[in-house]
Amino acid sequence: MNYHDHIVRDPAICGGAPVFKGTRVLLKSVRAGLKAGETPEEILAGYPSLTIDDVKAAIAFAAASAEEDLPAHEVPRFK
Repeated sequence: MNYHDHIVRDPAICGGAPVFKGTRVLLKSVRAGLKAGETPEEILAGYPSLTIDDVKAAIAFAAASAEEDLPAHEVPRFK
């Protein structure tokens, strides 16, 4: 899943906060729903302009963000 196909930033839309392409639905709103335990179906019911692929993109974005925050593994040095 390439979340870049679904999530965009435009200074003219919601002050440049990440939104789903073609909407004004904030990424953080969907991520908050997922964090609260909402199912994708519940999220889609609340944001009918989104698709299931948009919700998957939010999950992919969160996974990529978490990966970036992980500490790099130190490579052992041999003497």
